Amino acid sequence: MDTILVAILGLGRIASLLETDPLREKPCTHAGAVQSHEQTVLAAGTDRNPQRRTAFAETWRCPVYADAEAMLRSHTPQLLIIATHPDSHAYYCRMAAAYQVPVVICEKPLADSLAGARAIAALHRKGPTRILVNHERRYSADYIQAKAVLDSGRLGELLSIKASLYMGQTRRILDVLWHDGTHLVDAVLFLSGRMMRHEKHWGSPLTQGRGSAYLAGRLDPDGAGQGTPFLLEIGAGRDHLVFEVECSCARGRLRIGNGVFEVWESGPSPYAEGFRSLHKAPDAFTGPTGYFAHMLQDAVACVREPDRQPRSSALDGLRVIRYLTAVHPWGRAYRP
Repeated sequence: MDTILVAILGLGRIASLLETDPLREKPCTHAGAVQSHEQTVLAAGTDRNPQRRTAFAETWRCPVYADAEAMLRSHTPQLLIIATHPDSHAYYCRMAAAYQVPVVICEKPLADSLAGARAIAALHRKGPTRILVNHERRYSADYIQAKAVLDSGRLGELLSIKASLYMGQTRRILDVLWHDGTHLVDAVLFLSGRMMRHEKHWGSPLTQGRGSAYLAGRLDPDGAGQGTPFLLEIGAGRDHLVFEVECSCARGRLRIGNGVFEVWESGPSPYAEGFRSLHKAPDAFTGPTGYFAHMLQDAVACVREPDRQPRSSALDGLRVIRYLTAVHPWGRAYRP
């Protein structure tokens, strides 16, 4: 089987640099995933920063460019990874389509504005370039297992979702929401299989760098009607990371997050006669999540199968941006 040529735009942390982190599951970068896949070859990389170009070339032993179009003309990749700032994603997705790149992996957030996200989603719908978004929980084995539990009906009807994200001591809550919150929002969308409708928020101002903002809304199968309530807590000013989603159901509860996988089921209470309590089920998650490897496998399959739609597409990315802009309507809310 012919190998697939891959090029990367933007040679920073998620593209390459994080691969040296000794604690992260590997692969944990785009370049690392490409190198570890038997059907892909890293053909080239592009970045305006000369230091990053030098480091990338030395690490991955491939040519590097300062200009994206020069790279595309020279290598004609079948898979292009866009790992630049969100304000450039629409521009580079249009460039990929113009050069007839079959498949694009775009980093999250899909864009820095609703207009940009709509433009990228339109390119995906129009084809033939298909655009995959790196919402990694959709590819992570623990989240796939959690969704299977919820979809099985074992815990009964989903009645509410609570989710928490704390990330950083100095960043604004708004930046936490638009950067890492894209993963949290998409995880809720993925686990529930519903659309998110924002209703109100309270707590710390979104432009503040301390405290928590609370975002309340409804999960609707079709974006209309009463829906299932959800509450997101987005926090700043902490010296630790928390990323957790708790799904409360009629007959139990599921909790998942970084280092967390718990299933609780209803049973007779040991504390009061005639009542029921939650008991921790033996469900557990062990082993690697494969989040980056599975994402690249999906992208490779999309290259091989022209009619295949990715597990995490630009349409999913657009749904996230719709929610984020409903919470805070600024067009360029993301600040790297």
